[in-house]
Amino acid sequence: MDLEKQPEPEKQPQPQRSAAPAETAPAAPAFADPQGSLRASDADRDRIADILGEALAEGRLDAEEHSDRIDAVYRAKTVGELEPIVRDLPAARTSRPAPDPAYAYGPDDRDGPPENLVAVFSSTTRKGRWRVSRRTNAFALFGNIEIDLTEAIFAQRLTTINATSIFGNVEVRVPENISLRGNGSGVFGNFEVVTLEGVDPQAPVVVINGYSVFGNVEARPKRGKWITDLQDRMRKHLGH
Repeated sequence: MDLEKQPEPEKQPQPQRSAAPAETAPAAPAFADPQGSLRASDADRDRIADILGEALAEGRLDAEEHSDRIDAVYRAKTVGELEPIVRDLPAARTSRPAPDPAYAYGPDDRDGPPENLVAVFSSTTRKGRWRVSRRTNAFALFGNIEIDLTEAIFAQRLTTINATSIFGNVEVRVPENISLRGNGSGVFGNFEVVTLEGVDPQAPVVVINGYSVFGNVEARPKRGKWITDLQDRMRKHLGH
């Protein structure tokens, strides 16, 4: 006799085990802001500006790059915006003792006004023993301007001359033992700066910026002319 097939018992659904709660990382304290989001202070901006000024003096930046980066420095709101501006430059040498200056600079005129030289259908000459301003603006219109720095006293290491020549001529002569750099252009004219690197790292640096339109802007060393070490001259004069 065939046995009747007993219905298989229905499989009861197994209760699902609840997953163990994932371990969560402890929340960072509210005051732990990343360094880059800190608001920049005036001292932070000045520190970056000093690095850019040193880079300009060493020839790592030209005048246009320096100007663009300085603008970015004083627009920056946070430390994170400041640091990329000088990421490709050496850090400021604030912790190193300053070397004895090889040149006896006069009093610094950081806040002094620029010197303006203008020649309109005329001629202007600046030469001899004179103290060079931090900035000099030279404008020649159907005229001629001559700037001779071979006997000048530099009140600072970096000197900038902004030269504009329209149907005119601006000539700058420097001694052979300083650094000379330039940035400019000519439109149907000539802009020529003979680059010069001083052997002494503390020697003055002269930067010529500008342009000429049917004119000439020229800067070059004057052969045989050297800035005298004024400290040595004074020691000899006093018999030391």
